[in-house]
Amino acid sequence: MRQSYTRRRTDTLDYLQSMLGQLRNMAEAERCDMLTYLIEMAYVEVSDIIRGERPMRTHNTAAGAPNGVPGRVPVRR
Repeated sequence: MRQSYTRRRTDTLDYLQSMLGQLRNMAEAERCDMLTYLIEMAYVEVSDIIRGERPMRTHNTAAGAPNGVPGRVPVRR
């Protein structure tokens, strides 16, 4: 069971890396500098995850994310 999860995860990350590489090339060809940069950062991130240099998840409760869920910031009224 664990081996199939690991294989699926590896396949998914490899696919993401491939797609991001293609998207980066497309954005660069269209001279979309900021988009190229952001896609490149995502490409580097997935590369680091594949190599085991970064965790897949980060939790940042100090930034106001409830329950450590990244990207969720409460609305203040």
